[in-house]
Amino acid sequence: MPRIVSMISSATEIVDGLGALPWMVGRSHECDFPEQVRDLPVCTAPRFAVDGDSREIDRLVRRTLTESISVYQVFDDVLERLQPTHILTQIHCQVCAVSLSDVERSVASRLASRPCVVSLQPSSLAHVWEDIRRVARSLDIERSGAELIAHLQQRMRAISVAAHAAGRRPSIACVEWIEPLMAPGNWMPELIEMAAGENLNWTTWEELAAGDPEVILVMPCGFGLERTLSEMYWLIRRPGWRELQAVRNHRVFAADGNQYFNRPGPRLVESLEILAAVLHPEVFGAAGAISQAFRAV
Repeated sequence: MPRIVSMISSATEIVDGLGALPWMVGRSHECDFPEQVRDLPVCTAPRFAVDGDSREIDRLVRRTLTESISVYQVFDDVLERLQPTHILTQIHCQVCAVSLSDVERSVASRLASRPCVVSLQPSSLAHVWEDIRRVARSLDIERSGAELIAHLQQRMRAISVAAHAAGRRPSIACVEWIEPLMAPGNWMPELIEMAAGENLNWTTWEELAAGDPEVILVMPCGFGLERTLSEMYWLIRRPGWRELQAVRNHRVFAADGNQYFNRPGPRLVESLEILAAVLHPEVFGAAGAISQAFRAV
């Protein structure tokens, strides 16, 4: 029977979607969904405190990357004890989660179990589907992977059809980090398109303000909803904030970026639902199960 250690929360959710969660024996410090994975041994930790505000976290990340090879540490002794047959990691971002190089610097190559290291590479929806196939293939459950992908794509198509039926495409600016300001990339433009929105391309506050989007969605990487709400002052203090039509029309939203938009796995379907709800409340007003994941500011 496989013994899986997941070093990234999205991989944990992929394992769950494949029905392979009983095979997981260890997790990263960020893996927290589904609830039962919290009982598994933790194999990683950040190299600095992550309870500061947006500006402080950005400063610590930049400093750590100049002083150290990685912003994360892997607990070699825990891996030795768990003797995994599979370690799931990623090569997409050295800040977002434990990377392939982090794992390679650990004892992975020296473990008696000789684990298969599966590295996810998500930068688009197509890559997310391929990552699901990659994990399923490594576990010899390829059929489960195909079924999961088909199910997720079917749900996304249904949401997209309903959103486009609204007959309009509101412009939207998404914020992935508050201070300093950062716009999202990767799969986000695709999700916005599927949700019948017009993505505002911006890199600076001046460009965002000049674009004057109809909707603003703030979903910082790694931040839950309450933490995002507590840091909205960075935006509210910016010149011209109150003149934006999204602000005047009460169409600024904070969302749980940590649980949804920042995890390239099965719950990107719920991320699409959130986008559709903020763009087309006349269609998705009730918002269903994800109503607690975002809030008007």
